[in-house]
Amino acid sequence: MGTGLFDSPSHPARRDARPREEADAYRAVSGAAIAAAAVAIVSPVSFFGWWLAAVPLLGIVLAGVALRDIAARHPSLTGRPLALAALCLSLITFAASLATHAYEYATELPEGFSRLSYAELQPAEGEPATGVPDSARAMNGRDVLLKGYIYPGKQQYGLVQFLLVRDQGDCCFGGNPKITDRVLVQLANPAGVDFTPNLTKVAGRFRVEPAGAADLAGGVLYHLDEATVR
Repeated sequence: MGTGLFDSPSHPARRDARPREEADAYRAVSGAAIAAAAVAIVSPVSFFGWWLAAVPLLGIVLAGVALRDIAARHPSLTGRPLALAALCLSLITFAASLATHAYEYATELPEGFSRLSYAELQPAEGEPATGVPDSARAMNGRDVLLKGYIYPGKQQYGLVQFLLVRDQGDCCFGGNPKITDRVLVQLANPAGVDFTPNLTKVAGRFRVEPAGAADLAGGVLYHLDEATVR
């Protein structure tokens, strides 16, 4: 049956159906989930140093935030599988890296050796900058393990003798480390070692004996003899 000009069709067409369907179909991906995934990808850097465990820890936090936001704003916010994957990867990396560092710390010390830190080599407050503290004298003649950085010099390969300094600021940027931050290392192996900017573990017989100009500009107070690089 025909319809007149002013008759309404029995089934009016919904012109806005498609836009509404498209609007309903739109889903935003959680920015926190994307950030968590990016951090999780780089989280294996935590194996290079215990302090870098902060990277996977950040990934865990971001993934937690993403999962919370997605649950609160479902279904308009998506990315739950991505957040879960980032969470799992960050958790595994965090736990594995800490376990690795703990194992290395427990096994790096040779039998009969003691740990020595640069903090034990510093003079007490009020003492001269070139003074040797009791904590350093107590270690004199003992086998110790010390961690530091090889001070760069003209020779880069086959180093048999070198300065081990406290930090990379002195080691790598042309600074002059203070005398209590220098330890003169004499290796037992005549083949020596090559220079590296990385943290170096050295085991040897610790000796307190001023040598050279025992002042802030040169000389040394401390030695590691018959040493080996771990």
